[in-house]
Amino acid sequence: MEIYERGPNHYALLGVTRDSSPLEIKRAYKKLGLQLHPDKNPSADAADQFDRVKQAYDVLMDLELREVYNKFGKEGVEQNKRYSETQFLMETGIFYVSWAVMTFLLTMGKKSGHARDWTLTGLIVMLVAEVVVMTSQTNPFPSSIFPTLTEADFVRVMHSLFPAFMNGCRSMGAYLYVDLDAQLRQLLMALQEQNKDILLVLRDVQIGVQTIQSTGGGGPRVAGPVSTGGIPATSDATAQRATATGKLRELQQRLNHSKGTVAQATQSLNTEQKSSNFGFYGMILGYIILSYVFS
Repeated sequence: MEIYERGPNHYALLGVTRDSSPLEIKRAYKKLGLQLHPDKNPSADAADQFDRVKQAYDVLMDLELREVYNKFGKEGVEQNKRYSETQFLMETGIFYVSWAVMTFLLTMGKKSGHARDWTLTGLIVMLVAEVVVMTSQTNPFPSSIFPTLTEADFVRVMHSLFPAFMNGCRSMGAYLYVDLDAQLRQLLMALQEQNKDILLVLRDVQIGVQTIQSTGGGGPRVAGPVSTGGIPATSDATAQRATATGKLRELQQRLNHSKGTVAQATQSLNTEQKSSNFGFYGMILGYIILSYVFS
């Protein structure tokens, strides 16, 4: 919203580029002056329009003021600001430390862990970009692509978009949050059930061995299929003899079933942890663009 209220910068207002010579700027000013002069412009704010054009012309024709405008914008010209490394580092440090503290406070909690990492990463990238742009002797942006973009405009856009970026990261972080504690509890419960099955079958094997030893090799017959732990027992045409071999085969079946349950829980946990972030970074970027367009 602030960007729209500010309107075009001096270069865009005069219809020139950063590389335009004083002669080209003068020609553009004369052309606009004839169109916007209050004597020829019937608009109610004709005087204000002409004053803005005159102010842009005065700034861009003065090489020293033009350099100040490129670095610090209209406010820098009004304050007669000059580049000072100490002052720049102090102002930049205050801004980014303040936003780092704000980010930490707004992303507290388990659900905002990823959002905090993403936001702080974006903050660091912004800091590096601002330092590179502001300490460069010349404008690093190609005039063929960004003919009117100044260093001050670039920094202002970054600062205005950061709150939208942080809110987008918070939204995506909450959406992507995976409760690892719940997943681990599910895995431990599956392991506990597996141990119960193992203990149960080992007890049956022990009873079967004792029965075989006491009857001299004979054993009781099983009347029908038995389901234990959610595993259906195999039914044959004739009842199986409850021998040690049969119990061991039953133990193997239960272990295979329990192994599949544990593997499924583990795979679910790994799938949640390894979900791709590229699509969600695209969603964050789209959120920023929409916030910028509709703000």
